[in-house]
Amino acid sequence: MTELQIKNAVEKFEALMREQSDRSDAIKAQGDFVDFEKLDKIIIGVCGGDGIGPVITKESARVLEYMLADKVAAGKVEFKVIDGLTIENRVAANKAIPDDVLEELKACHVILKGPTTTPQAGDPWPNIESANVAMRKALDLFANLRPVKVPDEGIDWTFFRENTEGAYAVGSKGFNVTDDLAVDFVVTTTEGCERIAKLAYDYARRNKKERVSIITKANIIKTTDGKFLNLCKNIGKDYPEITTDEWYIDITTAKLIDPKRRKDFKVFILPNLYGDIITDEAAEFQGGVGTAGSANIGKKYAMFEAIHGSAPRMMREGRGQYADPCSMLRATVMLLSHIGEQESADLLERALDICMYEEKKLQITGRDTGCTCEEFGNYVMDTVKKLRA
Repeated sequence: MTELQIKNAVEKFEALMREQSDRSDAIKAQGDFVDFEKLDKIIIGVCGGDGIGPVITKESARVLEYMLADKVAAGKVEFKVIDGLTIENRVAANKAIPDDVLEELKACHVILKGPTTTPQAGDPWPNIESANVAMRKALDLFANLRPVKVPDEGIDWTFFRENTEGAYAVGSKGFNVTDDLAVDFVVTTTEGCERIAKLAYDYARRNKKERVSIITKANIIKTTDGKFLNLCKNIGKDYPEITTDEWYIDITTAKLIDPKRRKDFKVFILPNLYGDIITDEAAEFQGGVGTAGSANIGKKYAMFEAIHGSAPRMMREGRGQYADPCSMLRATVMLLSHIGEQESADLLERALDICMYEEKKLQITGRDTGCTCEEFGNYVMDTVKKLRA
């Protein structure tokens, strides 16, 4: 290795550290999370996306409006429809999120978002960035929240994956020092760790989850994973009614398939890379990544979505009306909890458990052999009505 190569690497590292220091300062300046109880009105954006997105988002919004009917009537909640996130509109603007659409999104406190198409090789569309990735960056949605629930197996997990740091923070900014040496970086900040931990513990308290598990590889990745672990544990001290434990990522993946031990897990806090991997593993227990809702949460904004794609083939084949809204409805449960409507969140979650796992009076097949999206929405609302009686 030459002195010039070392000097070039040091210069790149210095620029990267200054960038990340500025990002850390920006996080500090954000202040606290939105207190929804202090808002005169909560504005919920309904952004259908494309493909089957508008179908399942419309149905989920209809159920959400039913759950919040009293608040809507009192002027405490307002729904705002945002139609501009279709692939056609994004391609026309040559942007992942057109400027006018982004401004509409920023005018909302929370967003119920349908799937959006991300172009890939072989598509007729130009290679624009994922709308999801762009939205996370633009709105600083630092926490990815994903629940996994299989009542018959005693599985009731909620994962809080840090969305903006760790191995992904500067994933495209590593560099080849020489032909023989390549370097990437893991980034951990105090502010980044503390805000994801606080969000997870607040969720555990609101939802009466008695255990929070912090997942790292701090025995090997001592500096960054060690910092993540220690800061999360320190936040946990403010929640004495909740048991905090710590696990290494490798043994966690093993224990999730242990029928006896996996029932003990409730809420997980994970750095970005570990969370990306383990949430896909966990989703398999309830039928795959298409069965769960997902949330992306920041201090000012939050976005709730299905985690599956836009299924353009269903639309081409005229089967859009048979799209499954369950992933979006699970996301709707999280939205209700996030804005402080915990009683309604619990009620809708219970109704979904009945409709999806217990009674199963209606089956969704994605074809005319099963019920329509609207029929399933009616089933859920009828179930809510019975539970309220």
